[in-house]
Amino acid sequence: MIAVNQLTKRYGRYTAVDDVSFHCEPGTVTGFLGPNGAGKSTTMRMICGLTPPTSGTATVDGRPYRQLPNPGRTVGVLLDASAQHAGRTGREALAVAAATMGIDRRGVGEALDRVGLGPVAARRRVRAYSLGMRQRLGLAHALLGNPRVLVLDEPANGLDPEGIFWMRGLLRDFADRGGTVLLSSHLLREVEAVADRLVVIGGGRIVAQGGKEELLAGDGTVVRARDGAALRGALERAGLTASEGAEGLLVQADPDAVGEVALAAGIALTELRPAGGDGLEQLFLTLTATAASPAPVGPAPVGPDASRTDAELTRETVR
Repeated sequence: MIAVNQLTKRYGRYTAVDDVSFHCEPGTVTGFLGPNGAGKSTTMRMICGLTPPTSGTATVDGRPYRQLPNPGRTVGVLLDASAQHAGRTGREALAVAAATMGIDRRGVGEALDRVGLGPVAARRRVRAYSLGMRQRLGLAHALLGNPRVLVLDEPANGLDPEGIFWMRGLLRDFADRGGTVLLSSHLLREVEAVADRLVVIGGGRIVAQGGKEELLAGDGTVVRARDGAALRGALERAGLTASEGAEGLLVQADPDAVGEVALAAGIALTELRPAGGDGLEQLFLTLTATAASPAPVGPAPVGPDASRTDAELTRETVR
């Protein structure tokens, strides 16, 4: 239902998203993960037609978002819970959206009930909403058209633990009924609890993707020593690739091979074990630890963006 193929976005001399490709299938929740500035939000904006790509394509149900005849009936979008008319009540905000999509106004009350915004909250002005209430209203808007696809950027931001648990159930139920969910979040444990597939981006590039169980199974060896620099040097001289993880070096080799290198170099180890089983947090830290920041490419910008600095363009579009 969501197909991203070789998607690239450049701002001036900086590449925010670099040749990104992935697919989200019906009946699944895909966790879209990466550190701040990795290109997640830019990618999601391109999927939703808000930012034109430099190259590549992004389609929902086989079409670019802007070519969907009534987008809200196909894909529900929540990219910024604060981007709502502060002077309207929650009910009025949804009523406007319902009229735009040609939906019976009775669906407004159903959507508000579905996200836990009762009659009292529905009559309050959005400016008086907490961040968590705005997130719920944004979800109601995304669900209003009974779409088959959801694209959500940090939807749990501002929710209390009960609200996060509720959202997990809502998204899981949506996918189990055949829907497609693309979910970006910094709450790694919640993503791990609800996602079927993972796409990890760092420095504008995909660094890993696949089924959750497959990625979390991991491979290689986690190793630590009191003299970490000496250990890393010995591994490199032996031709073994090592990267910094949250709990030590992650080496792409089996424990026996790593142990033999350490023994030959006379390095005392404090930990040596197979990788995997540490959960999404360890996977995330390991994969993104060495990801490069978006790199400058080509000549200085020309045209309407020429007078704007790279820093301004990056701050505006990359989170």
